[in-house]
Amino acid sequence: MPKATLTRRGRVVGAVCVLGGLLGLAAGGRALDAVVLPGIVALAAGYVQLARVEDPEVRRVPPADGFVGERAEVRLELRPATAGASGTFLAAIDDDTDDGLEGPEAPIRASIGGGSVTYRVRYLRRGERRLGPTRVTATDVFGLFDREVVVDDTDAVIAYPTCHPIPARFRRALYADDAVGVSRQREEFDRLREYARGDALRDVHWPTTAKRDEIVVKEFAAETRRGRVSIAGGTAGEREGADALASAAASLALALLDDGVPVDLTLPAGSVSVLPGPQGRRAALELAAVTGPGAVAVDDADVEVIADADGARYRTGGRTVAVDDLRASAGEGEEPADAELPARPEPEAGGR
Repeated sequence: MPKATLTRRGRVVGAVCVLGGLLGLAAGGRALDAVVLPGIVALAAGYVQLARVEDPEVRRVPPADGFVGERAEVRLELRPATAGASGTFLAAIDDDTDDGLEGPEAPIRASIGGGSVTYRVRYLRRGERRLGPTRVTATDVFGLFDREVVVDDTDAVIAYPTCHPIPARFRRALYADDAVGVSRQREEFDRLREYARGDALRDVHWPTTAKRDEIVVKEFAAETRRGRVSIAGGTAGEREGADALASAAASLALALLDDGVPVDLTLPAGSVSVLPGPQGRRAALELAAVTGPGAVAVDDADVEVIADADGARYRTGGRTVAVDDLRASAGEGEEPADAELPARPEPEAGGR
């Protein structure tokens, strides 16, 4: 740790000791015991206490990725860096967050070596958000000295864009003709894949499932070729519309995945081909979270997302519909697309 420095309180005590010493000497030294000596003892004790302080070790347990507007908990585990160091000391903990996160307004008072501390953050803007570095300011018990050290350890958390319900009639118009989930060529095996909600129990590949920590199902050729919806999105300008694009693309992708439909998603930040299930949802959300403005070179997408400063629109089958209009007409019974990411599902008996 850097050298200890006097706090405002310490400077006041030091000034009182100096002034009291001068006055005491002028009075023949009688006032030294009453005023000066206690102050000197306190200053000496505070300095010695901080001189023995070990550099702290800070281990951050970051929160899970979440949607814009959600709150999450960050845990900091604080201990002396040297194993076996004795004693605890008081400190003010200031864990820096970037401007896309809302953290505590004031440093957290804690005891280094006394356990962990927690604080809450709120996701303000989508994207990869940063936690850290951590500034630890140790103080003595009298508050006369402090020593500050910066732990240059950072972690990242992803804030997903806000997602909204998509009306069922709009979603199903994109894939109803493909008879999603129905294979007319079940005799032609294609590949193995992770289980997705709605898969038939008869399609579980038990030998592979027994070897892995996940349920694996067989996919047949017709299921691979049919029922996939491609989404391509870009912005009309070079600077504005990225947030609207991300929200619109993620909302539609998640709604289709929840219907059991595989999705090809292309945005200015890249492209992903995802299957229904937690991993597919997460991949689509991560791409939407980090995408910026720009255009994409995809001409044959089933749905084109166009965004600008006024919002986003879906273009499909020769018609264009505003995302805000779809949101307003979404049925009251539909669940929000940004519902909690599901845990590993259990297979369901029967088909869809």
